[in-house]
Amino acid sequence: GVQTCALPICLSKVQKVTVEHAAPSQSSEFMRDVPFGALDVHTHMYLPRYVDIMRKRNVNKNLPYIRKDEDGLDRLMILPGEDDEGGAGGRYIYSNYWDLDEKLEIMKKAGISGACVSLANPWLDFMLDPTEATEAARLLNNDMEDMCMFEKCEGHMWGFGVLPLADPRSAVAELDRMHTENPHLRGVIMGTDGCGKGLDDPAMDIIWEKLQALGFMCFFHPHYGVGNEKFGNYGHSLLLGLGFPFETSAAVSRLILSGVLARFPKLKLLIAHSGGTLPYLSGRLDSCCAHDEHFKLDKKPSEYLKMLYYDALCYNTESVDLLMKFAGPDRLMFGTDDPFSISDPVQVWDSLSHLKLKDRKGIVYSNAQDILGIKFDFSKSSRVRDSS
Repeated sequence: GVQTCALPICLSKVQKVTVEHAAPSQSSEFMRDVPFGALDVHTHMYLPRYVDIMRKRNVNKNLPYIRKDEDGLDRLMILPGEDDEGGAGGRYIYSNYWDLDEKLEIMKKAGISGACVSLANPWLDFMLDPTEATEAARLLNNDMEDMCMFEKCEGHMWGFGVLPLADPRSAVAELDRMHTENPHLRGVIMGTDGCGKGLDDPAMDIIWEKLQALGFMCFFHPHYGVGNEKFGNYGHSLLLGLGFPFETSAAVSRLILSGVLARFPKLKLLIAHSGGTLPYLSGRLDSCCAHDEHFKLDKKPSEYLKMLYYDALCYNTESVDLLMKFAGPDRLMFGTDDPFSISDPVQVWDSLSHLKLKDRKGIVYSNAQDILGIKFDFSKSSRVRDSS
């Protein structure tokens, strides 16, 4: 079963550790020049209930699980081989991964006025029992809703829920429940495996249909990596830098080629990490599909790709310019990937600083605001309220 403790009770069970990268030292000086606040759509937390679930899995070492290292600190093992000798050793679970006050303080320092928070990977992909997964999804989504309703967050925080993908019908039922009972949740986050066979699995159609009908956003995020065997012993650098975007690119391409977007053209899909390699390789994908005699699409893959939304988590101006030219400025949204080590809000802001003010405002807050139905005046507020 799933632990049913209330959110605040669990908070004391996770180690309190200060992380240097969480709030870059140059952010205060840089943020004086930012006239409006951001709405961050790519920002994560490990909710305390989720951490409890991971700790219990350490008994049998079933991935994913949390174990203590030699210094008594929590490490989350989520990928095969991480805990083997010579492996990457998993990721530390610092307090900024779960502590709400720290989250708000990081947002304040980074000029982020609002956030649509999502549970970090691997979500509930490992829960293969439909009853257990359904209960866990309901409790975690309620926890996310409760967090967004805390007085210090009200008006500044929204969320993406999780689904019990072990059973598509249970996932549809949870979407209906979320829509009725969790008004701060504006969609869901989902890995690239879907219900276990990929996003092009026909069993997913009832989920796409429900998401489209409710107007919910579905945020696609990688977890497993593609080509990992080619990356050698370089920690997480190549897995995160190449394997994750490769995974996203393959999964979204399969979804498009299977006709999902032809069947559900109003489906709102947000693609993590600026769409992986797809904006750059869209022409090649078009050409390969046009010359493949085994199937035909009614549109070029690139035309479907332009129906999607992308976080502008590019890290440099050249990549931002390419993504904008490909998808259009109205399809991009601000993201930081907080709280992970790759998160650098200052770098994200800097990568957008050369844009025209209208385009920059769209990416920083108004695109997501319109698409997610969020009512907040970001043009006048560049700080969340004090967490004290």
